Amino acid sequence: MATEIELKLLIDPVHVRLLRRVPLLQRYAVEKPVSRLQTSTYFDTPDLDLQRAGASLRVRRVNRTWIQTFKTKGYAQAGLHQRGEWESRVANRQPDLAALVNLAAPGNLGKGDPALLALLSEPLLADRLRPLFTTRFKRTAWSLKLTGFDEVELALDRGEVLGREAAEPISEIELELRCGDPARLFDVALELIDTVPLRVGNISKAARGYALCAPQPPPPVKAQRVELSSAMSVEQGFECVLRNCLAQVQANETGVAQSDNPESVHQMRVGLRRLRAGLSLFSGLIPKAASGYLAEELRWIAGTLGSARDWEVLATETLPALVEKFPDDSALAELRSAARNRAGECRNGAREAVMSVRYTKLLLSFGAWIEGRRWRAAVTEPGLQALTAPLPQFAGMALKVRHKRLMKHGRRLKKSGDEERHATRIAAKKQRYAAEFFSALCAGRRVEKYVRCLAALQDSLGQLNDAATAAKLLAELTGPPSPPERRECVAFVTGWLAGGSQAKLAQLAAEWKVFDKQRALANK
Repeated sequence: MATEIELKLLIDPVHVRLLRRVPLLQRYAVEKPVSRLQTSTYFDTPDLDLQRAGASLRVRRVNRTWIQTFKTKGYAQAGLHQRGEWESRVANRQPDLAALVNLAAPGNLGKGDPALLALLSEPLLADRLRPLFTTRFKRTAWSLKLTGFDEVELALDRGEVLGREAAEPISEIELELRCGDPARLFDVALELIDTVPLRVGNISKAARGYALCAPQPPPPVKAQRVELSSAMSVEQGFECVLRNCLAQVQANETGVAQSDNPESVHQMRVGLRRLRAGLSLFSGLIPKAASGYLAEELRWIAGTLGSARDWEVLATETLPALVEKFPDDSALAELRSAARNRAGECRNGAREAVMSVRYTKLLLSFGAWIEGRRWRAAVTEPGLQALTAPLPQFAGMALKVRHKRLMKHGRRLKKSGDEERHATRIAAKKQRYAAEFFSALCAGRRVEKYVRCLAALQDSLGQLNDAATAAKLLAELTGPPSPPERRECVAFVTGWLAGGSQAKLAQLAAEWKVFDKQRALANK
C-alpha cells in the first residue's frame, strides 16, 4: 500500500500561461516537463457501494498498459489530500478485483480496513460493477527537487469529467509529495500563488464525477465530534481540534460560493468561530505571536461572513415572522424587500471573499502551520515541554477556568445590558466549544447534560443578540433617501423587537438557574 499525499489547487484557464513564468519552476525543476493524455474510467455498483464505503476504483490507460487504481477515503484539509492508494496492472479496461484482494492481504488494506476488504471479496461485486464516468485530460508534469530531501511533482491537468448526460471542465494543479515533509507542499503553493491566482481544491476528480451522476446542491455541514483520546499529548489534542474545525470551515465553502442557502454561511461561520475558540483555548501554551497573521485573517473572513449572516437572519427570519403577522402592511413588505437586497449584497461579498486569493493564502498558510507544527518556532523550551504533557490534565483545568469565568458573567445577568449580555454569550459559546472539543475525555452523561444546558443558554442569549443586531441593521435602512413610511415601519419593528426581548429575558433567567446548578466538567 502507498499513501498518496497531494495538494490540489484550482486554476482558471486564462491564467495557465502564467504558470510557466513561475520562478519556482526555474529554480527547482530538474528536467523539462513531460506531457501525456490520460483517460480513466471509474467503476461502481448501481447502488454506489464503493462510494458509500469511501473508496474509488478506476482503470487508466497509460500508453499500451492498463493500470487499475483503488483509493480509500482518507481526508482532505486546506487542499491537502491523504489517502491509501493501491495500483496494479490489469489485462484490459475492466477492473480485476482479485488483484486488489491480493494487494489487500493482511498487513495492507486487510489489516487497516477489514470492511473494505470484505466488500472487495464479495463474490458478486465484480459482476455488479459498471462504468459510471470518465476523466480525460492532458497532464503536464514537472519534477521539482527542493532543498533538503523534499521532492515534489507539479502537475497541470486540463480536460474534463464526462458523465452520461453532463460534463465538467478540469483545470487544476496537483502537487504530489514524492518524498520529504508534507508541509513543503503548502510552501510551494504559497510561492505559486504569488504569480498565479489559485484556489484550494478540496474535491477529487472522482468526487466530481460522482456529483455529475447525482447532481444536488451542496449541503450545509455541521461540526463533527473531535476524536480525542486520553493517551494524547496537549500538542496532539491542539492539532486534532484545529483539523476538525478547519474541516467544517472548508466543507461549507462550496455552499457559500455556489448556493443561496443561508445555512451554509451560518455553518461556515460556526466553523470559523470554533477555530478561533480552539486557538484561544490553547493560547496559554501557543503564544499569540505564533498565530498573529492567521488570527488577523480569520477575523477578516469571519467578519465578512458575519455581515452576511446578520442580514440574512433579518431578511429571512426576523422580518418574515412579522410579515406573517401583518400580511397587509405594505411598508413592512417594502422593508423586508430592502433588507433582502442588502442581504444579497453582503452574500455576494461573502462569496467573493471565499473565492479570493486572500482567502486561499489563509487556508494554505493554516495548512502549513498545522502540518509543520510551525507554532513551535515561537514557543519557549518550557512551553515545548508543556505541550508534551498529557491532554486530560490540560483539558480538565481549561474547562474549570472557563466555567468559573462564565459563572462570573452569569451572576450579573439580571442587571446587564446588551454589551454585558454579549460578553456573557461569548463566554458561554467558548465554554460550549471547549466542552464539545474535550467531550471524549469527560464522563458521557455529564458532558451531554452540561452541553445541552449551555446550548439552551446560548440560544436565548443569541436571540437577544439578534434582536439588538436587527435594531442596528434597521437603522442603516433609514437614511435620507428612505421614504417616511419606512422610517415609521422601522420604529414599529424596533419597538416590537424590544417588547419580545422582555419575554426572552425572563426565559434567559430561567435557563441560567438551570445552568447555575451545573458543576464544572471533570475527566473520566
